[in-house]
Amino acid sequence: MTAIEDVFRSEWGRLLAALIHLLGDFDVAEEALQEAFAAAVTEWAGEVPRNPRAWLYGTARHKAIDRLRRRARFAEKQAELAYLAPSATSDEMNDADESGVPDERLRLIFTCCHPALAEDAQVALTLRTLCGLSTEEIARAFLVPTATMAQRLVRAKAKIRGAGIPYRVPPASELPERLSVVMAVVYLVFNEGYAAASGESLVRHDLCAEAIRLARVLRALLPDAQLDALLALMLLHEARRATRVDDNGEMVLLADQDRSRWDRAEIDEGRALLQSSLRTSRPGTYALEAAIAAVHADAHIASDTDWKQIAAIYERLYFLHPTPIVALNHAVAVSMSDGPAAALPLVAALSDSLIDYHLWHATRADLLRRLGRDDEAIASYRRAHELAGNDAERRFLARRIEKLASSRHD
Repeated sequence: MTAIEDVFRSEWGRLLAALIHLLGDFDVAEEALQEAFAAAVTEWAGEVPRNPRAWLYGTARHKAIDRLRRRARFAEKQAELAYLAPSATSDEMNDADESGVPDERLRLIFTCCHPALAEDAQVALTLRTLCGLSTEEIARAFLVPTATMAQRLVRAKAKIRGAGIPYRVPPASELPERLSVVMAVVYLVFNEGYAAASGESLVRHDLCAEAIRLARVLRALLPDAQLDALLALMLLHEARRATRVDDNGEMVLLADQDRSRWDRAEIDEGRALLQSSLRTSRPGTYALEAAIAAVHADAHIASDTDWKQIAAIYERLYFLHPTPIVALNHAVAVSMSDGPAAALPLVAALSDSLIDYHLWHATRADLLRRLGRDDEAIASYRRAHELAGNDAERRFLARRIEKLASSRHD
């Protein structure tokens, strides 16, 4: 990854949030920031500036001024230009770090997750603005054409303008009802980082770190048992990040991971947060998922995993959140506790709802492989390979196909 790509991954969300707050316009802010990064490709050819965040923020602000100057009815924009041209305002500087760039990401996520927007638009807009995913990447994550996703993003930003959705953190009286949506979006951002829907890398640490950071900020703003559970869940998964791919970037299954390299500090913090959540509230979906992750963390070797307990927790989770994905994960746990023959009918029952989901085909293939039905397994692995968008997953599935195919000819 080049220096500019690294800065893009780490700083895009913060810079765009600050520019949207400054400009009051999603499109102008995004276009100005894109132009600033394009300028960096040339300007940074020799050396990255000492403070790249401040360089990009200042450059994008000047690009925005130029863009406004080119608009019609220039006279009507004088007030805007007078506001934008000077250095940061006193209010901005009060919220800024040493780089002079204010951190407005919390305001941005509440704006993106406003209840006036459809849920899929909330997630898409958050992934586009805070996380810097391209429209193509988001479209693949949602399994829709790029043009459809582009229109969805355009409509979401138009809705924010047209409905006058305020760019702010809601008052305390509105926070509880808005929090559940924001938590769902934060977790989806984490999931995109933990198992990227597309691209060369299976894991995008920048997205995982951003989701965890946002959860910590939310907890400071509004202490809540569900936020404790959400943060616990993400930390317990993040603790395994370093072992999920090998030195060549290839995918490593949970059973094959070096558990001595799991981050014990993150596991301990996750456990403490989970216990805090369970002491103060009935377990919700995040707490149950965190409990499953904690059971995995309890096992120092894969064979010690209490799969019956995991299957039981998934049953309880399905009662609260009856989705095909939860049912598929329950089937996997059943296969580990009671064998693949017990799980195969459970997976087959999900065919209508998950027929275009690569992990459904991969799960079915694994069960068939374990049952010795190699021809059927290969066919399912091939379909999973066709549907997978992530290169690391595709390579893993290709290796499974090759291994099974070669074993048939031995």
